[in-house]
Amino acid sequence: MLKQFEAHFKDLGYTEPTAIQTAVYDPLVGDQNVLGLAPTGSGKTVAFTLPALANLLPGDGTQLIVLEPSQELAIQTSRVMRDWAKLLDLKVVALTGGANVKRQAERLKKRPEVVVGTPGRVLNLVNDRKLKLHLVSLLIVDEADDLLTGDTLDTVRSIAQTMPADVQLGFFSATDTPILHELDQWFGQTVERIDVRQEDQTQGEVCHGLLQVGMGKRDQMLKRLLAMPNFRALVFFKQANTLRQTATRFYHDHVSAASLTSDLRQVQREKALQDFRLGRTRLLLTTDVAARGLDIPKLPAVINYDLPTSVNEYVHRVGRTGRMGEPGQVISLGDDHDLRDLKKLLKETDYDLVPLYFSGRTLTTEKPVAVKPVAAETSSAASVESQASVHMPKAKGTARVTAAKSAASPAQQPNPTKKKKHKNRHTKNKGMRKKWRDRDSQN
Repeated sequence: MLKQFEAHFKDLGYTEPTAIQTAVYDPLVGDQNVLGLAPTGSGKTVAFTLPALANLLPGDGTQLIVLEPSQELAIQTSRVMRDWAKLLDLKVVALTGGANVKRQAERLKKRPEVVVGTPGRVLNLVNDRKLKLHLVSLLIVDEADDLLTGDTLDTVRSIAQTMPADVQLGFFSATDTPILHELDQWFGQTVERIDVRQEDQTQGEVCHGLLQVGMGKRDQMLKRLLAMPNFRALVFFKQANTLRQTATRFYHDHVSAASLTSDLRQVQREKALQDFRLGRTRLLLTTDVAARGLDIPKLPAVINYDLPTSVNEYVHRVGRTGRMGEPGQVISLGDDHDLRDLKKLLKETDYDLVPLYFSGRTLTTEKPVAVKPVAAETSSAASVESQASVHMPKAKGTARVTAAKSAASPAQQPNPTKKKKHKNRHTKNKGMRKKWRDRDSQN
């Protein structure tokens, strides 16, 4: 590590490099192609930043390209790299979709040594000849398991093909996917695989909880969770439509929440993320695309409003909490069927899923005990009393009826407002008419 970096490393409060930072430093400095696998929150950004910057020459144009899957992650990475690059008098520029392309083209005229961007925007500027890659010596593909899929894979390969044939390659990911075993076929170079996921000790203690809540009551449960002191959470949705409905409902109910979706303008996304990081809002509603790789220091909790459908999705979601030794809480919402499916999905992993219950404004792993209602005791006493009246010894008819009525429950008392049913006059006088007819016949 360079002396400038060592001093800054201590100023930031770090005592020693993490496992991934130690493992990839020498290979990257030595111009080797590297695939680095490490858990979320283990310092992968710094792991490729320090050796990559150490090989750059100030004033020699763009020599390093870093590709990120989202605008937020590109901006986050550029800020981290800029913090270290200024120690070596190097310039860093972020190129993201959704931002003003003319303004980005103007920044490229200053010939920055480092460019961090999303693949689509980088390729567009390359095709427009605003960004020249003939001097690039290192290409870093962050979140490689996500970027090397579908159309994005073709975009990344197209960018790599515009660089010199001997360009150094660096791939970093928290999860392993089949394509990461085929990098030499897709990029035409041998890549050294460095996996420290079992050795890494940066992950804090995280509780993975299952909270049984139906779909119609999940918004209400989020409001109840906000009653807990100092509670903040990143809330993951599967569908953007569901997210927008919840966000609209929370806005009208004055709930402290913000949205982070791919259809928002970059300024809106940056403000939502900044407000959440500073604690101005307590819930950040987002999707997997927008929140992948985000570093939110000391995030207390992650909530799965919609459950993930793959192990990799779950790994990246829960990796937002419990970073760098901090404790964390994962709350997965769903009905009995949903939670059973999640258990099956994560059966082969090391995650310990425990049932959670919300009681008395706190989350607990102990199932609340139902308290017997007082009304039930009163009714049971009344039933005993009525049974006693049934077995009372027989006395005179009037006394027996009176005792039975006095022991009867209020529900059994005759309604005083109900009118008595009068006998039909025709029926009442039937006997008298027969008597009159008999008398007439005798006369």
